Order: sequence, then C-alpha cells, then structure tokens
Amino acid sequence: MHIRATVAAVTGALALSALVVPAAQAADAPSGKAAFGSAASGAESGSTTTSTLDVTFSDMKVNSGKNIVVGTTNLVSVPVTYTVTHAADLDTSSDNFATGPLIYHGSSMDTADNVLISDDPATCTAASSTVLSCKGVINIRPADGDLWNSDAGTWGAGALAVTSNGDEKTQGGLGSTKVQRYSKLTVNAGPEPVYKGKTITSTGKLSRANWEDNAYHGYTNQPVKLQFRKAGTSTYTTVKTVYSDQYGNLKTTATATYDGYWRFSFAGTTTTPAVNATGDYVDVR
Repeated sequence: MHIRATVAAVTGALALSALVVPAAQAADAPSGKAAFGSAASGAESGSTTTSTLDVTFSDMKVNSGKNIVVGTTNLVSVPVTYTVTHAADLDTSSDNFATGPLIYHGSSMDTADNVLISDDPATCTAASSTVLSCKGVINIRPADGDLWNSDAGTWGAGALAVTSNGDEKTQGGLGSTKVQRYSKLTVNAGPEPVYKGKTITSTGKLSRANWEDNAYHGYTNQPVKLQFRKAGTSTYTTVKTVYSDQYGNLKTTATATYDGYWRFSFAGTTTTPAVNATGDYVDVR
C-alpha cells in the first residue's frame, strides 16, 4: 500500500465532505477515511461500490483520452469529465452535495494499491433534473511521493460523491488510463563536418523519470531507431535499430552520404512514452 498517496486520497474525500458539511454538523460527520474505506470495501471486479447515496457515474474521460505523463518534480493536473445521474429528489446544491473524480492502480477498487483523488470538488452543471455534467481535476505531485515506479502502466478510473448528511457513493470501473514515466532522449552525431563515404558515429542516452528518487535514470535494453533526414526534406528514414546499454547509453555508426540530420527515436512502452531526440545536423563534404 502506498501510504502517502492513499492518505492523499483520504484527504481528498475529507475535503469533499468538509465542503458540504455545515460547521455545526462537522463533529458528527463521518470521516473521509470512513467514507472512502467503507465504499471501497464493497467493490466487486472494480465496478461499483455502494453505500446509501442514489447516484451513478458514467461517460468518464480522463485527460481527454490521452496518456498521463509524469516527470520527477512538476505538478501534473489531469482534467476529467464525467456524468452523474441522481434521484430527482436529491439536493445537488453546492452546500449539500459534492463529487470528484479519482484514479486507482490495481484491478479493482478494493485491491488498489494506490488511489489519487481530486483536491477539490468537480464543477457540475445540470443537464436535466436528474443528470449533472461534471468537470474535475486530479493533481499528481511526484515530488511529494504520489507515485512509485511500479505504478507506471494502466490505472482504473472512478468517482466519489458525498452529501451533507453523510450519504456517500464511490464507483470504480469507469474506464482506464495510462500513467507513464516521462522519457528523455539525446543524440550527438559526428564528426562535423565529415567527408562523403566516411563514418558518422551517433551517441546518445535514453532515460526516464524515477518517481522514487526524483531523478532521471537510463532506460536499459530498449530498442531505439537511428534515423536520418536529408537536408531540405521533412521526413526521417530509419537506418538501423540499436539497443540501449545497462546505463541507457546508445552508440552506433553509419556512412556519411548527404548533408542532414541524425536522431534517435524510441517507440515507447506501456510504462514509458515515445520520444524523439532533436536532430543533430552533420555537414557532408
């Protein structure tokens, strides 16, 4: 269990509760941990967790359908949109009702080893007397320990709602998203200039974010393409594929034929996004 990240989720639940619980009732309101935990304990197959609140969540889209890429220190704010369908007699005014999105790492809510929830309630507008269209933000803070390296990959999506009288609902299984470790790729081609027919050596490094020490380390044993773009054109062509070494370093050679740009290109993995090095120009004489 990722203690710090889970505490963040509980704190998020508390924040949602606090915003809808009047001060006079705050002492008697259930804690965020109880609200979140009681819901999570009833999860089945990551689909729905239920207590006493008659609402359902649907149409969830995390980060506009794009993967979430997180570096070592910078805050990443992830937009989430979803729909809340509720009973016609439920008071959804801001002083009585609050909802927020969440994402979780694991096959279901009850087996999740990390949960990240929005800091603040989502902003919702009424689409009808029983439907709310909601927009929220989940903030990921790698510098604060929100993620471990093992968290990279697929996450589930869900949502939480609470009312001022302590009713709550948490629902998972609302889709999925990928949380990936930010990647970097460099190249240096030379010598510069070089005579036609001679050898050009390209060196570089493939690295990615380490969420546990907030630094970048080499991504080892990964296939990386050496590509060339002739001066005056716009398309890179793959020359060969090489593999990063135990430190993420890359080194390979090619024959100088035309003026142009050399780069390394990494296709990405489930845990790490694709990245291209900035092309390095070599003058051929």
